[in-house]
Amino acid sequence: METTNLTRSQQKVLRFVEQFTAQEKRSPTLKDIAAGVGCTAVSTIHRHVTHLIEKGFLERQHGLGNNIVRRTHNAAPVIVPPKEEAKTFPFYGDVAAGNPLIPDSHAMPIELPHAIHRNKDNLFVLRVKGDSMTDDCILDGDLVVLQSRGDYRNGDRVVALIDREEATLKELRRDKEGVWLIPHNPNLAPRCYNAERIEIQGVLVGVMRSC
Repeated sequence: METTNLTRSQQKVLRFVEQFTAQEKRSPTLKDIAAGVGCTAVSTIHRHVTHLIEKGFLERQHGLGNNIVRRTHNAAPVIVPPKEEAKTFPFYGDVAAGNPLIPDSHAMPIELPHAIHRNKDNLFVLRVKGDSMTDDCILDGDLVVLQSRGDYRNGDRVVALIDREEATLKELRRDKEGVWLIPHNPNLAPRCYNAERIEIQGVLVGVMRSC
């Protein structure tokens, strides 16, 4: 980096910091710099150092005692991540008996934090009714976030629509007998359905605890 845009005093301070660090194997204090460049006012040295930091010639290495050092410009740039923002998604009510899910005309907006939505597409939210998934720590009244997509695998926790009437949150299993909807509650038994009776509405991607 060119030093031609520095004042003569700033150049002297910069040269002294470089020489002192190389010889003493430590960074100088403001008093060291003042003595080295023949200045009696530490406040003046502080101003010069501040300007050199602002212009990118010096930097402070936090955690060290005398922490004024020559800035190295071959270091990796600091990347500031984008702000993680909440987004609004449709809320369709309870996972219970009723009409098929995802009717756009009945959706209500609900805001989800980034930790839940993680910029996924095709998300929607339902409220759990019942205790069929308590072993998964999904409780009555919790809000579940689901993603509508084309592929659903065995072991997925899904919202399934039975006979286009009853919506239920269960583990999905498919085998030669049909489609199994498996509760995670030892007091409830799995049930098997013919494939044509089941429509998978979405796969579970997040849970928000009710208060």
